[in-house]
Amino acid sequence: MSDGPYSRYGASSSASYNSPAHFGAGYGGGQSGALANENIRGLQADTGNKGGRKSVTLHALNKNVIMWASFFTFSLFVYFLLSGGDFSFLMTYGAMSRMFGFGILNVKTLLSKRATGVSVKTLQLYCIVFFFRLTSIIRHEGYLPYDKSGDWLYHVIEIMALTFTGCAVWCCMVPFRSTYQGEMDKFGEINVPPGLGALYLAVPMLIIAVVVHPNLNSDFLSDVSWTYAMYLESVALVPQLFMFQKQATGVVELLTAHFVAALGFGRVMEFMFWVYSYHELATSAGSKLPGYLALFSQFMQLVLMLDFFWYYYLAVRNATPLVLPSHGTAMGIV
Repeated sequence: MSDGPYSRYGASSSASYNSPAHFGAGYGGGQSGALANENIRGLQADTGNKGGRKSVTLHALNKNVIMWASFFTFSLFVYFLLSGGDFSFLMTYGAMSRMFGFGILNVKTLLSKRATGVSVKTLQLYCIVFFFRLTSIIRHEGYLPYDKSGDWLYHVIEIMALTFTGCAVWCCMVPFRSTYQGEMDKFGEINVPPGLGALYLAVPMLIIAVVVHPNLNSDFLSDVSWTYAMYLESVALVPQLFMFQKQATGVVELLTAHFVAALGFGRVMEFMFWVYSYHELATSAGSKLPGYLALFSQFMQLVLMLDFFWYYYLAVRNATPLVLPSHGTAMGIV
């Protein structure tokens, strides 16, 4: 067994305002008291509407804050009680963020009973990612986090993520199929049957993984499986981002945006880990090319998501829907 880097052995609208001069004219210039009272009631109603809008916005913002605060609180719990505090916990943290993202997606789909704005191709690719990663980490320990989370927690998180992803695919294709926007989920559908455009991502990544992979498990199938999952995950969000751009209005539901943001945050955690550990991903001949490819693939995914992260931040801050820049106004928010 090889001692790997984390091997277990290694816009507001203003309320109408009547000036004091207007009310003074009403009292001293012949305006009836009833009309003056009506103006006052109108002012109070406008103020109430403004307060109502603020309350709705504040409520939406509070829900976002509570959701993410709960995730970060749970993360601290896991770090201090179920982890040894090792740097490799970043891998577990990234896996937790992915699981959190797919949990959000299922909540969104089941509560709204709609699959709008969700790319089934991205879900299919993530099912492949989790499946191949599990086939590696269940059989061997070369790619498990070194700390205590690698004993069992990392496996559980990956299994739950696969379950959540499979549930999301089922929701989109069975009970809520009528709301799935298949006409927008068209990535890669050139010279392939409808719905199989993801093959343009899955097949090339498999070929690269077979040719260039590390050797931490000293097992060809296990090493290729883990490497394939890592490479494929770097492009798995491409169909979802493509679908966002194809939508007529460009509006992205906030829970769907949370789902994508959680996956992106998980990738940031993993990238931070591999910046310091990429040199451990060496081939049996000692080449560090797999480590360089791991860094490059993750970096390119983050570059592709930079615009999304910015407009996501603006949407969360303003508690408004998210609109990608090609569809929106100067700020991309409606």
